[in-house]
Formats: sequence, structure tokens, C-alpha cells
Amino acid sequence: MDDLAGFLRTRRSRVDPATVGIPTDNRRRVAGLRREEVAHLSGVSVDYYVRLEQGRATQPSEQVLDALARVLDLDGTEREHLYRLARQRRRTTKTPAARIRPELLRVLDLVPDAPALIMNHRLDVLACNRLAALLLGRPAPGLNTARHIFLDEAERGLYADWESCTRDVVGHLRLAAGKYPDDPRLASLIGELAMGSDRFRRLWARADVRARTHGRKAYQHPLVGLLELHQENFALPDESGIELLVLSAPPGTPAQNALRLLATLDPPTTTPSTSSTPSFS
Repeated sequence: MDDLAGFLRTRRSRVDPATVGIPTDNRRRVAGLRREEVAHLSGVSVDYYVRLEQGRATQPSEQVLDALARVLDLDGTEREHLYRLARQRRRTTKTPAARIRPELLRVLDLVPDAPALIMNHRLDVLACNRLAALLLGRPAPGLNTARHIFLDEAERGLYADWESCTRDVVGHLRLAAGKYPDDPRLASLIGELAMGSDRFRRLWARADVRARTHGRKAYQHPLVGLLELHQENFALPDESGIELLVLSAPPGTPAQNALRLLATLDPPTTTPSTSSTPSFS
């Protein structure tokens, strides 16, 4: 689903030659750095770097990866992704089985005043509390938020920052593809999104990676209006790929008032239950 060669090509194309001391003129036709320039700046032979970009060189050393990360100006998330892609041929990463412990499900009930969800690396909603179901306007378990954002045009208006959300989703799925390259369900999801969405295809070709940690999330709910919330992601320490997401509003803000109003509404047709323990593999 993802490979070291393609990632290197896209990162190379985004480096401004001027930032690494290479003069440019109007005759330059290459976007970003040339292969030989990356090789020279990284201290490797041109032949070896070309083989890396062609997928013919395996097991680059840590020193080579460090040098490439420096030259390509990778951030922390991109650097980890680079190392992970380089190690893919050395070992097989087993796709985690996402069985939710009852104790984790009980946590959802302890967050009554904020939408809270449990999601896996494919962005499947495994469980949620009542307020999250009201926010999404449907029973959430079984919902895949990537499909919801890219393929369900009727629901697109829910996401006030739709374009930003699409970039976040693609960046997350790119990262997941690097972590779980042998996950057939993830591969199938990515293929479905690519077939159904021009924007997904364009963003996927950029090979950007993004780690979901925290940040602003805005929703335009059809009944309570704009909800400007803060999303906090809590990854479980067991490497299962499961995260707990909590969407909160600062005290005394319109968003907090809107959440209180949302909580008074009737639940979706089938209210998600946190008493069962769904299993997704």
C-alpha cells in the first residue's frame, strides 16, 4: 500500500533547492531536488540513491536514513514513517485485532458532557457515547469516518472544515498503511476511497503523513449550528491501533451551550450501546 521509493520521490519534489544552497534559474525543469542532488547532500552514491527510488535497494542503514531525513527536511512524523517503510522488508507487521475491553467501554459513560468515540487505525468507529451519536446524527458503531467524509456527499456539510478534514484523514491512512502494510481491509478501504473520490486520489498521490494527536475540529450541525470543539486523541499503550477520541468545548463558550442543547435531542434511530463488546479484526 505504501513504499519507501514513492515516499522518497514525493518528499524530494517538495524541497526548495535554495534552502539547501543550490542556485536555480528559469531553465530548471525539475520540481524540488534532483536525484543526484539528494545523493550528494546525503553522502551516498547516485547509483545507490537511484536504486532506493526504484525500489531495488533494500535495508538502508540508520545513517543513510538519518541523512535522507535531514536533506528532505522531514518532520518527526515523516521521519518515523520513513524508518518504518525502510524496515518493512525486514519484518512482517501483524495487523492488530481490535477487541475492546469492557473497562474501556465504561470510560465512554464517564464522559457525559463531551462526544467520545473509540476508533481503530482504519478510522472505523468501534463504540461511542450518546453525545457522539447525536453529533454524527446516526448510530456510530460500524461507521467508517473516512467513507463518511469522502463518499457520503449528503453528510459533507457536517464538517465545517471539510478540506482540512480530508487532509487529516488521508495523512492518517498513509501512516496506517506504513504501520500495517499487510492489512487487507485497510487496502480495500483505500482502494474504495480512490475509486470513489477524485480528491482522495489527489491527496493520496501527495504521500503526506499526519499523526492524529489533538487540534481544532469544527462541525456544522443541522440542529444546533456551529460547534467549534477541541479534539484530543488518546492512543492505547498496547499497540492495538485503537484510540479514544474526546471532543470538548471550553467553558462558557457557544460551543458548550450547543453541546448542552444537543444533549437534549432525541437519539438517532438506534442508540449506540456501550454495554456490548464489538470485535473488529
